Amino acid sequence: MFVKINGKKEETQAETLDALLKSKDIEPQMVSVELNNALIARTDLADSPLKEGDAIELLFFMGGGI
Repeated sequence: MFVKINGKKEETQAETLDALLKSKDIEPQMVSVELNNALIARTDLADSPLKEGDAIELLFFMGGGI
């Protein structure tokens, strides 16, 4: 199926957000996930199914500053 990840159309075989993160080697603790403009709790990633055309935003935590 095709989904949009951070604005880019990508093909995935993942059926849930958790599986999508695993397929991209992303640790759930290092990212916040939005699915179709709704923030998804980490505890709900495995229970959040993906479907054709979903829009996913992955927001990564970055350290730094002055």
